[in-house]
Amino acid sequence: MKPILLQGHERSITQIKYNREGDLLFSVAKDTVANAWYSVNGERLGTYNGHTGAVWCVDCDWDTKNVLTGSADNSCRLWDCETGKQLALLNTSSAVRTCGFDFSGNIIMFSTDKQMGYQCYLNFFDLRDPQQIEDNNPYLSVPCNESKITSAVWGPLGEFVIAGHENGEISQFSAKSGEVLKKVKEHTKQINDIQSSVDLTMVITASKDNSAKLFDSNSLENIKAFRTERPVNSAAISPIKDHVVMGGGQEAMDVTTTSTRIGKFEARFFHAAYEEEFGRVKGHFGPINCVAFHPDGKSYSSGGEDGYVRIHYFDPQYFDFELEA
Repeated sequence: MKPILLQGHERSITQIKYNREGDLLFSVAKDTVANAWYSVNGERLGTYNGHTGAVWCVDCDWDTKNVLTGSADNSCRLWDCETGKQLALLNTSSAVRTCGFDFSGNIIMFSTDKQMGYQCYLNFFDLRDPQQIEDNNPYLSVPCNESKITSAVWGPLGEFVIAGHENGEISQFSAKSGEVLKKVKEHTKQINDIQSSVDLTMVITASKDNSAKLFDSNSLENIKAFRTERPVNSAAISPIKDHVVMGGGQEAMDVTTTSTRIGKFEARFFHAAYEEEFGRVKGHFGPINCVAFHPDGKSYSSGGEDGYVRIHYFDPQYFDFELEA
């Protein structure tokens, strides 16, 4: 399993995202640039330039027309995927932490941080209405008074957004009314990442409390739990196998020079049904900040604190592997 190394960022990676077909991989980092790569050979297609602060999040719509990025420069930007042209600029009062297109690609959501005296808000824009973009006036803006949103994804059918909070709660916000439909607290610490399964029926959360958990998207019922001995920064669900990949490590500021030798920074593979760890992949010189499975399940990528994105194509043995229960 020889990785393809993508060198396109000078600072640590904050998020990576495949498009729906999986031919492109988008990466954003703390260095203001968003990159688009060919996932098959790691060739860089181009960059989306314009942000003036760390870029926290990236998303791509279903037909790979538009790319959405949210940044610490207090803006959320919409780009033309093919040309890299900036189509829209939405200014906010604090950093944009999460962003996402719903399944239709018509509605975007993004959440802003609670900082500098500003509240955390979850904003919804309809891209079919140019007036909303021009006036920077979302059709729905939901304040989150209790605990700020640290990660969020769209639920099935674009009816609600599933958000993870700083206090470990997960809630569903209706995209029509903005009300909280459901709320559960299965984690004890901050939720670093939420990703959905390929059919959107399940989500996996990665938390600072050293665990990742699998939830039903509609009922928010906790189905499975995967435990490790260090914080989990990101987790992803395989589209073809009952596998989960997790990346983590200590906080970036706690990393010592010796810990890379011991190999603390592996991506770890768990069986989704048995909750058993069955493999690890070394590679990054620092904590893994985000992981993502290719939509065809034949490869996965990880982005690290070291500023590299690594694409790993699985060996044939991986597909024949069965865990003995």
